[in-house]
Amino acid sequence: MELNPGGIIAWIVVGLIAGWLADRFVKGGGFGLIGDLVVGLLGALIGGFLVGSLLQGSFGVGLFGSIVVAFIGAVILIYILRLVGGKRFGH
Repeated sequence: MELNPGGIIAWIVVGLIAGWLADRFVKGGGFGLIGDLVVGLLGALIGGFLVGSLLQGSFGVGLFGSIVVAFIGAVILIYILRLVGGKRFGH
């Protein structure tokens, strides 16, 4: 993905949606708007890496697919944060 203004806005939208969905799915103390955005953006990176590694190819998934991949990564990140951070991250 290129880092042009439209690309950055798309990443922010995907990050917000994925972070919010992951927060609702996992339960147990939210991270707030900025925290959900960060979790969603990092989740997009984690999810993109995992999906890219598993499927061994470059492909387009569109906006919905990007949200799903970012959501999966965000859920994984929240569980990792809770394992490492304990009560600080809603455990």
